[in-house]
Amino acid sequence: PTKIVGWLPLFHDMGLIGNTFQPLFLGILCVMMPPVAFIQRPLRWLHAVSHYQGTTIGSPNFGYELCLQKATPEDCAGLDLSSLDVVYNGSEPVRFPTLERFVETFAPYGLRREALYPCYGMAEATLMISGVSPVHAPQTQELGAKTLVSCGQTIPDHQVRIVNQDSFEECPTNQIGEIWFRGPSVAVGYWNKPELTQETFNAFLSDSKTGPFLRTGDLGFLDEQGELYVTGRLKDLIIIRGRNHYPHDIERTVEEAHPALRSAGAAAFSIEVNGTEQLAVVAEVEREYLRRLDVPAIKRAIREAVSLDHEVFAHTIALIKPSALPKTSSGKVQRHACREALEEGTLARIDEAVVHPKELDT
Repeated sequence: PTKIVGWLPLFHDMGLIGNTFQPLFLGILCVMMPPVAFIQRPLRWLHAVSHYQGTTIGSPNFGYELCLQKATPEDCAGLDLSSLDVVYNGSEPVRFPTLERFVETFAPYGLRREALYPCYGMAEATLMISGVSPVHAPQTQELGAKTLVSCGQTIPDHQVRIVNQDSFEECPTNQIGEIWFRGPSVAVGYWNKPELTQETFNAFLSDSKTGPFLRTGDLGFLDEQGELYVTGRLKDLIIIRGRNHYPHDIERTVEEAHPALRSAGAAAFSIEVNGTEQLAVVAEVEREYLRRLDVPAIKRAIREAVSLDHEVFAHTIALIKPSALPKTSSGKVQRHACREALEEGTLARIDEAVVHPKELDT
């Protein structure tokens, strides 16, 4: 029988629907632990899976990264993950390196690659939009220097269309556009927000007949097999000198640029400087580095890594205290709130922010 083991908060759609409503509807067991217990010691989650022989677990990508950071041989001793059939990863960009490292790290404890289940959903769709086949390893595609992970095919009785966000015409196969979704699970709208409801839940293609669709605000494409690849967030897209940059790609580069920077602790967004769009980066610093912080070296490492990987200059860099980055209750970076805090001077800053090209040697 299916056994779910989870730590997600119940005020998050994945925790509420996936770990509460679904077990109630199916009449199955769900073992739940407080989110703070997971954050304090991530391996508690996997040991609970081992103890209860859980078959299904799920988390945003950062949850699996936390497990990897704490996966010492001592902490993993006694683990048995052979009961897992579904290890779903959703709610934020699914990162191929995370999947690979998670399998490599926990395969000795019984984890099967086929159990990995990248998926895509949102609260407005009453959670699920697409998911991979539970009997096949996740599919991937190369896009430039990046490996994209498929979020599977659309759930039954629903439709996904990839749409040009300007013309509202459907995009051909393998072309990136906005992800539109329709089907019986889509909500009717936002509470007491008729204008936003009309804009988001009642979209029609350019023929004015095909619809209504839910506009997800996410970018992606469908391949020849109908596999959905999510490439970024339309509203968070950074456009500098005519080139599109996905913020989560830059954020990952920043996080890996220097050991003093925290994993899942960066935000990238555009700001206007003298009438032009420039890149701004906000990054959390690990607590143990606060007393011996080499600010110029860290900023230099960020600039070099971002320039090398993305060919864009980080005009503004702000280093902030641990856990000070604005995030949602589910751990998603709030880039717009971060931009506002930077502009208003309310970030928990521990440095000077603006870095100009003439300061590259500092």
